[in-house]
Amino acid sequence: MENPIYKARRTPRTLTLRRRCKQSTTSIIQMGEAKALVPESVVKKEKRNEEWALAKKQELDAAKKMRFETRKLIFNRAKQYSKEYDEQQKELIRLKREAKLKGGFYVEPEAKLLFIIRIRGINAMDPKTRKILQLLRLRQIFNGVFLKVNKATVNMLHRVEPYVTYGYPNLKSVRELIYKRGYGKVNKQRIALTDNSIIEQTLGKHGIICVEDLIHEIMTVGPHFKEANNFLWPFKLKAPLGGLEKKRNHYVEGGDAGNREDYINELIRRMN
Repeated sequence: MENPIYKARRTPRTLTLRRRCKQSTTSIIQMGEAKALVPESVVKKEKRNEEWALAKKQELDAAKKMRFETRKLIFNRAKQYSKEYDEQQKELIRLKREAKLKGGFYVEPEAKLLFIIRIRGINAMDPKTRKILQLLRLRQIFNGVFLKVNKATVNMLHRVEPYVTYGYPNLKSVRELIYKRGYGKVNKQRIALTDNSIIEQTLGKHGIICVEDLIHEIMTVGPHFKEANNFLWPFKLKAPLGGLEKKRNHYVEGGDAGNREDYINELIRRMN
């Protein structure tokens, strides 16, 4: 049975207000349903953005994994090279000791790598000598380059000997030159070797992906020495500490020009 109190309150005005409230509620519900109907273009855009975000995340994860594997490979190679250099040094010491015990001496194998430094300018230089210096990429004073020892390079060095000094660099010299003054040629531009990715980008197809690979290829005059050496920009060395003795005289005469064999390493220390 309906409460008489509520029945008494049913005035025309109250009924009108109730109808209006009911209509407002119905309108709000209809508006919510209208808002729920999202345009097809918006749905496609959201789906496309989600796909792009997922693809980007997968790409970043793959790149991160690749970087981790590359760092691991670089570490293992550096460790392998260090072991190889140590074994070579120990073998050399062993052979020298054996020769000494037998009353003789051990003759080391002929060097395969040269480092050439230009020490004189172009005054009174004949055109052929200038052309050879250009072929050797020695265009400025105190420029230095690595060179493979063969008959052709030895003949060229004899022609330009008064203008350059050269010798046989050791591992320490090669490493210090590349780490301290190494620049690479990327798209004909001189780029500092601040990241292994610079080397991998240019020489990765030859299996050279880091600085230690580059040092090993140069030091051992490996199968891709030409590509590695051409990648290296000519070294721009400073004037030697303490100066030069006599640039016009040969090294064996107390000067600076010509072949100084292993003593090139001492000059590299002064100029690096």
